[in-house]
Amino acid sequence: MFKSKKIVRPAYLKEGDKVALISPAYWVPQEAIKEAADTIRGWGLQPVIGPHTNILNMEAYAGTVEERTADLLWALQDDSIRAIICSRGGYGSMHLLSHLPQTCFLEHPKWLIGHGDITILLHASVCNRVIGIHGPMAFQMAGEHGLATGITRDILFGTLPQYEVRHSPYDHCGRAEGILVGGNLSSYSAITGTSFQLPPKHDVILFIEETEEPLHNIDRLFYRLRLQLDFERVRGIILGSFNSIRFDLQSDSVEQMLTAHLAEYDIPVCCGFPVGGNSCIPMMVGAPCVFEVSPEKSVLTFNVEGERKTYSLEGASEQLFKK
Repeated sequence: MFKSKKIVRPAYLKEGDKVALISPAYWVPQEAIKEAADTIRGWGLQPVIGPHTNILNMEAYAGTVEERTADLLWALQDDSIRAIICSRGGYGSMHLLSHLPQTCFLEHPKWLIGHGDITILLHASVCNRVIGIHGPMAFQMAGEHGLATGITRDILFGTLPQYEVRHSPYDHCGRAEGILVGGNLSSYSAITGTSFQLPPKHDVILFIEETEEPLHNIDRLFYRLRLQLDFERVRGIILGSFNSIRFDLQSDSVEQMLTAHLAEYDIPVCCGFPVGGNSCIPMMVGAPCVFEVSPEKSVLTFNVEGERKTYSLEGASEQLFKK
């Protein structure tokens, strides 16, 4: 499938470049798309909206599988489009995979942005060795000027974040290097172990997040992920936001339960990283990175060409999305 082992960074954007807005999963109101387009236009870029982005069918998807696939392929194959922002997640991205050539992301490398259910498409991009952005989606960028949106814009223009997070009692200290993989736990555990395989011979840093799941399901999904993913390649783990979790097992927290899973691995673990749900700090999936956990803080640095800007994420969840 791969002719090169090299990780591909899509080209950084410049003023006047086109950015596509598409809906590979659930539908969002037209007004949210228009407001997101205004935000992108404010960055000096040209928003272009997928033909089927606002088609609502009876199941709440943004069009049929064929229509949603057509929009993604249109955005990928049009070389004048330099980045793709998904309008929202929900469910439905999995439907597209059997309709996509497995090399389509590598043939037209460009920035793909989203999270939640979009984790599945981001994984497909990483399997093509193309870096993507697990970050805010169009409905969150509508009228939006908060930290997560600003960092996403900066990445697109070549200014890369270095993140610092305050130490958590459940952290495990250490240092690791690898490509960053992961995202929403339900979505990521569904795609790992399929024909979409991570690039071989690369160590990985795994991050996960989840919303509105019972604790026993998070437990089951993580066990499943350990069986599907070659954990010998996992050099570090970042536990993100776990919002609106129903505690139906005897654990004080998701972090307590998951770090118990990881006790047998002598790898760095960071808890409480503000990624996922409404706390969606942008993560460069597929990017080589250095991950360090100390008794004071955790630091994530992306080893990708570009300028650097350091963000201390203490209390970040309150400032990620501001009107």
